[in-house]
Amino acid sequence: MTSHEQAEVELTAYGASLPEAMAGPGWQLTRALYVNKKMFAIFGAKAEPRDELTITVKLPISAEMVGDLYFVRESRGWYKQHDWVIAHFGPDDDVLAELETLKAWLRQSYVAIAPKKLSKLLDAPAD
Repeated sequence: MTSHEQAEVELTAYGASLPEAMAGPGWQLTRALYVNKKMFAIFGAKAEPRDELTITVKLPISAEMVGDLYFVRESRGWYKQHDWVIAHFGPDDDVLAELETLKAWLRQSYVAIAPKKLSKLLDAPAD
């Protein structure tokens, strides 16, 4: 398993652990995370090799702030207009070093897409 595949497995497990979230197929050859039948994260890209990883998430709070990160690709059109950010890690990029950032992005995307009653559960104190 490549580090990119390992990162996707860990990020998918994290995303699927959020309230009522689930993993499933995305568009064409992509994989996705859903809440309430709506995508909040997309993994992969057409013809992407095993040693690369593309992740697309909705970041309404930080989309403008992350554009200078080395792994963020410029979003265009509908994606940019609606604050979706595309992160791409090539074969030489250390995607595992960015896992905490990517988990925070998954959480932000989840909150942006999930019904308020579900996103409020993230801030509820543990019993």
